[in-house]
Order: sequence, then structure tokens, then C-alpha cells
Amino acid sequence: MVRRGVEKILVIKLSALGDFVLALAAMKKIREAHRKAHISLLTTPPFEGLGKASPYFNAVHTDGRPETFGQWMALRRRLKAAAYDRVYDLQTSNHSNRIFHLLRPDPPAWSGIALGCSLAHRNPLRNSMHTLERQADQLMYAGIWPDAPTSPGAAPPPDLSWVWRKEAGERPVAGGVRPRPYVMFVPGGSAHRPEKWWPVENYAELARILYARGYDIVIIGGVQETPLAHAIQRVAPRARDLTGRTDFARIAVLGAKAALAVGNDTGPLHLAAAAGAPTVVLFSKASDPSVTAPRGRVSIVQSDRLADLPVAKVAQAASALLNQTAGAA
Repeated sequence: MVRRGVEKILVIKLSALGDFVLALAAMKKIREAHRKAHISLLTTPPFEGLGKASPYFNAVHTDGRPETFGQWMALRRRLKAAAYDRVYDLQTSNHSNRIFHLLRPDPPAWSGIALGCSLAHRNPLRNSMHTLERQADQLMYAGIWPDAPTSPGAAPPPDLSWVWRKEAGERPVAGGVRPRPYVMFVPGGSAHRPEKWWPVENYAELARILYARGYDIVIIGGVQETPLAHAIQRVAPRARDLTGRTDFARIAVLGAKAALAVGNDTGPLHLAAAAGAPTVVLFSKASDPSVTAPRGRVSIVQSDRLADLPVAKVAQAASALLNQTAGAA
């Protein structure tokens, strides 16, 4: 459904990677609803490349988290000059609410939760909804998705085919020998959330098990997680360390080709799952999978303390997904 008279659109999504990946589903729907509009994304520098690579935006701006008074005023001047007809706030945080109030008086039509916005998402259950259903519901309240699937598990996952389609073709096989299938490991995460990390020695043991089953291991993460990769390599020497060497697009390409991805509840794992990798995601009590888990061919393994989660349980979940994938091939 196209909203007539809406020509200039702003979408706000500032962070973090897992949340940004999930929001791609809503971004796609916004583009479908405003096919001829000029749509801009207000984000932060880490997501500039992903936003520009997507088919949803005509422009990407990375000044979404001003800190000084001067930066706030510069953002206000730019947004006022742009004269947006409508804003879809997919961040829905105190910070993005401040951006709404920054544009008073006469802010644009605003979909979000800021006090006084014209297209308010008033569902009292929104905070207990999974991100995908919550944002679908928000777009229903905004009038662009009248039949939005909002029951638990009903909303479609993000589609990342536009990231990897050009690169995911099969490479020529040297000497007629096909490479071994591989499993992606995402053993790291936010440094300030160690309770969301499964012990690296467990990843190392899982790597040994999967390698014995015929799978290579590829380890991804930031450069700060290189020591984790080295710890895994001490047990599984043939594991490949790509920490610090993959941007978001490359992670999606790797996920599209992977036989499986295993990792903590962190952004790169969301990206791999959205790209199509069968995924085992590990949750502690620090986060709620019913609200934030990736969607797709995903197996959720939970333990109050990830330190207590046995390797055998994760290996069993991995085997089940690998067997399902092999059976469907």
C-alpha cells in the first residue's frame, strides 16, 4: 500500500548489529509502502555500509548520535532543512525520542513512541513482543501494513539476499575436488556482557567434534576476539581464523554458504542467520530469546549460566540441524 502525499521519508535505526539486522524486515516493508519516495536512513558509522548496500534507502546519514550541544543543533538544522514528510523511528529509545522533541514545533508525522507523536505505537504489550512482530505492529499502527503478522513467530525474517547474491556463487573447484563444508563459529560478543559468552574451551571441543564429522571451522569476530580464535586453534589446528578480517557484507556471504553457524547471542550471528545459515544460538538468562532471537533455521539452546551449558547439548543441537539440512538437500 502506497501512502499518497508522502514523498520524503526518514528511517531511524542507530544500533546494535543484531537489532539492525532484525529491523531490515521493517525497512523492506517501508520501502514497499513508499516505492517512489526518497527514503533516508539516520544511523551511526558502523552501519553506513550495510545501509548503503541495501535496496531500501536513497541516502544514509551517520550523525544519529550527537553528543555535544553543537552536534545536536547541527542535526536539528539538517533534519529541519530536509523537511521530511514522515519519520519511522525503529530505534524507539530515549535517544530517538529526543530527536523527535528536537524537531518541535511542527515535527513531521512520526511513527514511534515519543510523547505527542502523530503515529504513535500504542500497543501496551509492545515491550514483550519479539522485535519482528513489534515492528510489524508499529507499521500497522502507522497505516502501511494493515494485515501485519503480529502473532508470536508470524512476522517474516529479514531478507539479506541482496548482500550475498552477487558473491555467493560456487567458485571453480580446483582439480575436481570440492572443499569441505564449513561451520561458522561466533565465540565472542560485547565485552561488557561476559555472561552472554559460552566458554571458549567449549567452542574448542565442539570444533574438534565437528571437524571429526567432516566439517571445517571458520571463526569470525572482531580483532579483539582473535585470542579466542587462537584458543580454539590449539585444540582444532585446522580451524580458520577470520577475526578482524570480515565486514558485515562478508559475514553475510560466509553465512549464506555455511553448513551451520554456532555462536553467542550477538550481532554477527544474527547476520549469518539472516543470510540463511542454519544456526545454533546460545542464550543465558541475560537475554530473552522470545524477544530478540534470530529467525530462520534456528535452534535456540538455553542455560541460565552459559558456563554450565555442556558441549554435548550444543553438539546435539548442531547435529540435528546438520542432519535436517542434509535431508532437505
